[in-house]
Amino acid sequence: MKVLTFSTLYPNAARPAHGIFVETRLRQLVASGQVESTVVAPVPWFPFTHPSFGAYAAQARAPRAETRNGIEVLHPRFPALPKIGMTLAPLLLYRAVLPQVERLWRERGFDLIDAHYFYPDGVAAAMLARRLGVPAVITARGSDVNLIAQYRFPRRMIRWAARQAAAVVAVSQALKDKLTALGVEHERIHVLRNGVDLELFHADDRDSVRAELQLTRPTLLSVGNLLAFKGHGLVIEALSHLPECELVIAGDGPDRAVFEALARQRAVSERVRFVGSLEQQDLRRYYCAADALVLASSREGWPNVLLEAMACGTPVVATAVGGVPEIVTSTDAGAMVEERSAPALVRAVRELLARPRERAATRRFAEQFGWDATSKGQLQLFRQVLAANSPPRAMQMARAG
Repeated sequence: MKVLTFSTLYPNAARPAHGIFVETRLRQLVASGQVESTVVAPVPWFPFTHPSFGAYAAQARAPRAETRNGIEVLHPRFPALPKIGMTLAPLLLYRAVLPQVERLWRERGFDLIDAHYFYPDGVAAAMLARRLGVPAVITARGSDVNLIAQYRFPRRMIRWAARQAAAVVAVSQALKDKLTALGVEHERIHVLRNGVDLELFHADDRDSVRAELQLTRPTLLSVGNLLAFKGHGLVIEALSHLPECELVIAGDGPDRAVFEALARQRAVSERVRFVGSLEQQDLRRYYCAADALVLASSREGWPNVLLEAMACGTPVVATAVGGVPEIVTSTDAGAMVEERSAPALVRAVRELLARPRERAATRRFAEQFGWDATSKGQLQLFRQVLAANSPPRAMQMARAG
């Protein structure tokens, strides 16, 4: 099968951790030997590349094309407008990428479009699929359904794209339930969870890693973009009641200064280490070194960081949001808190430190979340979609012309 993977959530040389979960899913699928893929991963246009412009400049430094893990990745630019951008985003994205996608179609052809993130990506993908006469599969990831769908116009467009799509995928049952509540037909939504790379994320000599990282206290780890909803602030507040612990925060984002100020306010700055966005190999070392990963998000789709930590033998403490209850189903995994508050996190961390999980058991629990079942499910779904929806290529080319 020839697949066009389409998403603004995809890593590039300038932002190697951006949307890494989409790339990992595709890598595992291509490794089956039954799929070839070209990736179109648009990035917002920005005129300056100087680091002083932050994330915008990082996007501008993305190459126009690159090869990652043997897969060709193209990064066309699209206009991202403030204020009115949410309404116009799907159309602007569609118009910006259409020439390149049409050229790929004429030169190589592809059987379907596999789009990730419903808005604006999935809506633009539905437009592309309609234009070219190929089926589209759209995957809901989290904030696209949990947050963006709260707004009236995006919600209408998400429903439209779901009707246009040959199939809809959710990475958790919780997201499927949200899509159903939006009006997407229940039977058209397929749950294909993310997995974890069990070869990349594995246990290491914990004592030596902790010595290399200069970690001397019981260590909590909080991983994710530095945004309020990720809950790093709650973990910092919890740390003020856990004087024996230190905290490592991995990630970048606009709220870093807010979290640094909170650490000073709570008088825990000397026990909080901000390490920025890490390559996955470096992140693995922190997973191995930590006593617990703490995820205090207010919303999630399917948080890969939980599986990555557990694959390294590290138990988790996580708020019961999104797909978390589908992951933390055993005490070997760690603990789930129903109340999203600093006191609840403190209680869960203290219980975990008082009764440490056997790290080998935590790893064994994570092994059930390998990628094989998901890749098989994707292949089966793609075959069903092509059997039901794909007209002969000559007819497709006539439509595209």
